[in-house]
Amino acid sequence: MPVRRTQDEALTVGEVARLANVSVRTLHHYDEYGLLSPSERSEAGYRRYTPSDLERLHAVLAYRELGLELGAIQELLSDPAADPMEHLKRQETVLNARLEKLLAMRRSLRKQMEAIHMGINLNPKELLEVFGEEDPTKHAKEAEERWGGTDAYRESQRRTKGYTKEDWLRISQESEAIEARFAELLAAGVSPTDQRALEAAEAHRQLISRFYYDCGYAIHRGLAEMYLADPRFTAHYEQRAAGLAEFVADAIKANASGRD
Repeated sequence: MPVRRTQDEALTVGEVARLANVSVRTLHHYDEYGLLSPSERSEAGYRRYTPSDLERLHAVLAYRELGLELGAIQELLSDPAADPMEHLKRQETVLNARLEKLLAMRRSLRKQMEAIHMGINLNPKELLEVFGEEDPTKHAKEAEERWGGTDAYRESQRRTKGYTKEDWLRISQESEAIEARFAELLAAGVSPTDQRALEAAEAHRQLISRFYYDCGYAIHRGLAEMYLADPRFTAHYEQRAAGLAEFVADAIKANASGRD
């Protein structure tokens, strides 16, 4: 958008149009709108743009590039307290806002693509309704690298591919109910070997088997070990209640004991 010129002579509308890569009609429109009027006229009455006019045009085009309407640009440029540096700062602020919006759109797009790859065929609105701020695709690549060659992973991919939003909502609600039950038992001081804790662990195992893959007791015990070994899984439970990760893991191990 090079519209500055080192010489001090005024320029014709055609010269300015070529320098700024805009049409003569656009410059006429800016003039009629009162946004940019040439400061001088030739003896024949033709418009002549001075260096200060080119500075203003540069600001106008910068704001237009950022998506501002002409009325908003006129209001900004009419501020008597604003100097060239102030306009640059404002343009940077607007640009940063646009960048944040674009980055958010990209994150949403990538999240949806990863969800589809995982077999979660939901649009962004549905993903938010089902999972809230929790990103179900966050560890998808890692999961594929670790378990992509297993029957359990392939079975989970096959099943979840056909799930609707209602299916995911039901899974989410059942998972929440089981975790809430574990937390209640922990708060009540119940031992992880108590029958009530074993029933919660069994409900957890059966949920996995019904919705994802056949989760035998050996596999379930392996999940319990992972809940303690992987700080991300531990944090998931600990944010609900301190000590919950260990309680869930112990209950799962107790439930699996002698049932391999």
